[in-house]
Amino acid sequence: MSRILIIEDEAALASAIGQLTRRMGFEPLLAASAAQGLEQLRRRRPDLVVLDIGLPDRSGLEVLQEIRSIDADLPVLIITAHGHLQNAVEAKKRGASGYLVKPLDLRELEKSLQVLLQSQGDGAVAAAVPDASSDSALLIGSAPAMQPAFAAIAHATTSDAPVLITGPTGIGKSLAARVIHLHSRRHAGPFVTLSCASLPENLLESEVFGHEKGAFTGALATKAGHIERAAGGTLFLDEIGELSPALQVKLLRFVEEKVFSRVGGREDLKVDLRIIAATNQDLAQAAAEKRFREDLLYRLRVLEVHLPPLRERLSDIPGLCSYLLASVAGDRKLAVSEEALSVLLRHDWPGNVRELRNVIEHAAAVCTGPLILPTHLPRDVVSSPAGETSGFISGLDAALHEWIEARLREGMKYDALHEELESRLLAALLPRFENKPTVLAREMDMNRATLRKKLRDPSSMEEN
Repeated sequence: MSRILIIEDEAALASAIGQLTRRMGFEPLLAASAAQGLEQLRRRRPDLVVLDIGLPDRSGLEVLQEIRSIDADLPVLIITAHGHLQNAVEAKKRGASGYLVKPLDLRELEKSLQVLLQSQGDGAVAAAVPDASSDSALLIGSAPAMQPAFAAIAHATTSDAPVLITGPTGIGKSLAARVIHLHSRRHAGPFVTLSCASLPENLLESEVFGHEKGAFTGALATKAGHIERAAGGTLFLDEIGELSPALQVKLLRFVEEKVFSRVGGREDLKVDLRIIAATNQDLAQAAAEKRFREDLLYRLRVLEVHLPPLRERLSDIPGLCSYLLASVAGDRKLAVSEEALSVLLRHDWPGNVRELRNVIEHAAAVCTGPLILPTHLPRDVVSSPAGETSGFISGLDAALHEWIEARLREGMKYDALHEELESRLLAALLPRFENKPTVLAREMDMNRATLRKKLRDPSSMEEN
């Protein structure tokens, strides 16, 4: 029987994970501290470790490093209540096999454990959900929507494969690329950026691949392109979807063979670098419409990082505001008032983090006191038509996550969570339909008997 060591100081959660592993047919070993966990590890040598970062006596990241010195191949699944980018990156650097953020989805936890145990010894990594350095500051936060992005960035830092970063304009794709570079083995090399939409095709080809003297009118000397400048480091191609078909062909050859020739040149040149590309387009759709080469898409999208729009991570806005204020306020001590923060949480943020930066810069410029008030915010933000809905959804998300976390601490399993949530939803809907289960069942296209079973106290409802 495989043994799973669970190093977790929250007794209810440790017990829940233990029960899950026992149902899976494994023997759970529980430890409430780093010291207990390392003692169990040396004494009984488990087949897998589930390790919390926030332990009472030591950081789980330190424990992970010590585990790696004892057994370099032992699968370790990191769990944490603080899903920040730096935690994900550090866990991956120190050899974590997987990374999950609390509150845990027990079905996802079960899947991760199965994958890690099956892949033991072949170097595979389980799919994982998921304060950074100044370069990654705008990627701060712990919103649930950002956790897959943090985990994907962490995976990318330990690989040399091409990365495609997707997401809307203004969300921080260039920052994500720079973070990947700075935490990769190429961090000492150059980080060279080129926007593929900033130049016409004839100039863009020369900028990417360079040109020989006399290659075209005005080419008075041989010039190295961005590919050669990025040798040993990372080439970041922003807005990759804007490349012409001809340039896509040349780039595909380089991605596959690391070989290219300058414009007007006949010599094949070889350069070692990593390519990170970014786009706000749906390249799969572009490939289906023959606007982007499908084979190039596959080569660029070996790893993918998707950054969600700011409206899907509103809970990160207070932290983003604090960082932005510190960077624009200089020696002034500025803070965002609760009233102004409420306005910011109601806005839909079509311009994403870039728009938030502009709003904070505007507010800091017009504010003369220590607190930014709603009157200091731009008019279009204060009068945002989507405000009420966005604020409500943000509050609903926060309340839902708090409820889920409380239930998980009680040891509640997924089926029970689902049943309670569904019964609460149906009970909330019932008054809209005259408190009559028959009417509700008809309007929701449900079986009446099934509906009554799902309601918590159907006997108190009026019969039709």
